[in-house]
Amino acid sequence: MPIIALVFSAFEMDQSGSFQHLLETVLLTYSLNTLLLIIGVVFFSFVFALPVAWFVACCDFPTRKILQWALMLPLALPPYIVAIVYTDLLDYSGPIQQFLRKLMGWQHYSDYFFPDIRSLFGAILILSLALYPYLYLLLRGAFLGQSGELFQAARSLGLSPIRAFIKVSLPLSRSATAVGLSLIAMESLGDFATVNYFAVNTLTTGVYDTWLELGSLNTAAKISSLMLLILVILITLENYSRRQLKVYQGKGATQTELGFVLLGWKKYAVLFYAWGLLFFAFLLPILTLLYYAYHYFEQSLNQSLWLFSLNSVWLAVIVAFLGVIIALIVNFYHRLSPGIFAKMTIRLSSLGYAIPGTVVAIAVLIPFTSLDIGLNRWLVEHSFSRVGLLFSGSLFILVMAYLVRFSAIAVGSIDSSLNQVSPSLDHAARSLGLSPAKTIRRVNLPLIRKGMLTAFILVFIEAMKELPTALLLRPFNFETLATYVYQFVSDEMIELAALPALIIVLMGLLPFIIVNRLMEKER
Repeated sequence: MPIIALVFSAFEMDQSGSFQHLLETVLLTYSLNTLLLIIGVVFFSFVFALPVAWFVACCDFPTRKILQWALMLPLALPPYIVAIVYTDLLDYSGPIQQFLRKLMGWQHYSDYFFPDIRSLFGAILILSLALYPYLYLLLRGAFLGQSGELFQAARSLGLSPIRAFIKVSLPLSRSATAVGLSLIAMESLGDFATVNYFAVNTLTTGVYDTWLELGSLNTAAKISSLMLLILVILITLENYSRRQLKVYQGKGATQTELGFVLLGWKKYAVLFYAWGLLFFAFLLPILTLLYYAYHYFEQSLNQSLWLFSLNSVWLAVIVAFLGVIIALIVNFYHRLSPGIFAKMTIRLSSLGYAIPGTVVAIAVLIPFTSLDIGLNRWLVEHSFSRVGLLFSGSLFILVMAYLVRFSAIAVGSIDSSLNQVSPSLDHAARSLGLSPAKTIRRVNLPLIRKGMLTAFILVFIEAMKELPTALLLRPFNFETLATYVYQFVSDEMIELAALPALIIVLMGLLPFIIVNRLMEKER
């Protein structure tokens, strides 16, 4: 419904002339910046993730067991938090440039050259550091699942380890690479806070500005539709590039059994690269936030922090709970009544996560604003008092947008767990006289409880971190931790943003550890 409403609204006549003005002035620049951002983040994420995924999956070196889960930790850090940390460190007034000026005797900015972090390239690097774990996770899983016998056969034919990796392992992981890079491209397309903080104008910032500053929902819908078109083109190109790709592997030795033992300079090079990546992507931002949170603890700890933390938690809990309910309904409908319609239901319910948060916000706002207008008009016509913005001006629309965006995570998690439950168990329960409802309650639900908990935690984490949707749709006098941090960041007050930012990270980190432990036990 939101996507249909968005497309219809985009084709309506623009009465304000805002879109025509943008088209003649800055829309081309916004589109070019968006394209360059996506290409850059995809490239650097691939460069960051590919080596560590291979080393962790197929090589033996000190601290490998720590790195295999630690390299996923940047997922708990929202990109805009990483952005404010690096801006504070690398700006003209930051400690690094101050140290260089003192060391070299420079007096003014014109005396030396230092790259500007507040730039398109800076945004690309920050987003790459924050998003590479998406590709790392998928590539590591792909390498672990590959048949080691194919690699050994390539080696026996005279290929060096590097050439065998390029000619055998990398092509076999193409599907995982394509999916991971697609996720990263979607996240880059939908990022708002990082590019806005770095003053890089993209289509996402265009949607935000046209709605909140120009007040033109129609223009915002047109730009959102353009982003949706870019998204469709990306997914289509990715699927088209793999249209004839088929991978068949035996069930021989896995890559982990290859166990290349790294010695000498190779060992130290891998350790330096892997731990260096983890340091810049996670440890340095966390240590910086801890430093500021400690020194500004009394100023940061106030009633507003507790109130907004509570708002974020209970909003995330509601969204996670409803997301799991939706996922259970969709998946069990498909299990009990398999067919084309059931498959379409699962696919349609999973589309929201691919759509940027700003686009989802505008797409949800359009139908519910129309519903509010129609409801109030009907009430007045029948001599009742107006109820105001019952849907579009309350928390209802925020919860609705979160569900459109994040239900896909719950659907995928529960679908994965349910696929491991053999249908023969359902048949046995039905043959013993249980109804479908009792079969679900007494057989299926106990067997997928870990998948349900994982789905709940993953949706909870995403809802806690979400910023663009909350900025556009939150009711008056309602703030979340993400919007609270963003206000301080916008005012260049990173010291006061550190403590609420750490709470967001902690809220994501603890559930992340729980999910990781569940996966280890399941394996």
